Amino acid sequence: MTFRGKILSGTLIIGFFLGILFWGGFNWTLELTNTLTFCISCHEMRDNVYPEYQNTIHYSNRTGVRAECPDCHVPKEWIYKIKRKIEASRELYHKLVGTVDTPEKFEAYRLTMALSEWKRMKSVDSRECRNCHDYESMDFVEQGRRAVKAHSKGLEEGKTCIDCHKGIAHQLPAGWEEAAAKAGL
Repeated sequence: MTFRGKILSGTLIIGFFLGILFWGGFNWTLELTNTLTFCISCHEMRDNVYPEYQNTIHYSNRTGVRAECPDCHVPKEWIYKIKRKIEASRELYHKLVGTVDTPEKFEAYRLTMALSEWKRMKSVDSRECRNCHDYESMDFVEQGRRAVKAHSKGLEEGKTCIDCHKGIAHQLPAGWEEAAAKAGL
């Protein structure tokens, strides 16, 4: 093998292993940012929405199944997960400029954040909700009459989970009904 061939082979081998290290590090970081611990590591989330979430059925229920932040806010499928992570990077900007760094600022911005998330969820047909809930898996015999009626009507009308279940894990912001209606949500 010529010297040039050895250099090329060595470069390819080193590139291959660096690619594996990069890919592994990237995926490790991606999964690290998909944990409840990461989500509540900033005081804005820990002090505002986390206590609300702890008082919901998604946190504590008779079955012992817990839906954590990434379960509702980050898609499971890789390409959608990457897209969502890129979209969520705007939260870093808001962290840097202090958009919600006090409880008062958080409350003032809560409606904007809620509308944005509801719009996102509606645009993807409540994809993250459907990781655990979907019409095909619902046992209408086991549901209460009111739930059966609402779910049947929602199914007939082509509704998605977020159309009816706003505030399922977080406090609803003041003026949400009017703002959601105005936004078509």
